[in-house]
Amino acid sequence: MKNLVILVSGSGTNLQRIIDTIESGEIQNAKVSLVVADRECYGLERAKNHNIDNILIPRGKNFSSELANVIPKDTDLIVLAGFLSILKPEFCENWTGKIINIHPALLPKFGGKGMWGMHVHNAVIEAGEKESGATVHFVTPGIDEGEAILQKSFEVTAEDTPDTVAEKVHHIEYEIFPKAINKVLGNQ
Repeated sequence: MKNLVILVSGSGTNLQRIIDTIESGEIQNAKVSLVVADRECYGLERAKNHNIDNILIPRGKNFSSELANVIPKDTDLIVLAGFLSILKPEFCENWTGKIINIHPALLPKFGGKGMWGMHVHNAVIEAGEKESGATVHFVTPGIDEGEAILQKSFEVTAEDTPDTVAEKVHHIEYEIFPKAINKVLGNQ
């Protein structure tokens, strides 16, 4: 059984999707052993609702070192699911190839510092992009610079708004996140 640690900052909808797909068998041979949040958020409640160990480590200059101290040694994969803090380079390097993130755009476009949530969707619309999507990628010291594991796109139409783009991206995230986790765990 592979052990996943999930890092969250918000409502935890992608966390819930991971939990649901583990329970359904879509993600095979895995369990969420710990959920860590960097702020009070509903993601912690989702963990509690499923009897998953969880901890709040408030954001700050020591976040990465405090996180390193709570991650179980037998962790197979750290998954950033709507996690907004930037991890220190040393932390990323210690877990090379074992940290993944989902980003609400087609990286390398619309990645990097400040590119999260609605900031991304606004930028996509303002740039007049003809497509957008989501990317699951490995986490490296460079923000959103890690190798892509899976990407999926959709057409952005003239009628789309940042809100409709966000909704479409969320559907794609639900689809590709479990597939990417299986791929990284060697399940497919």
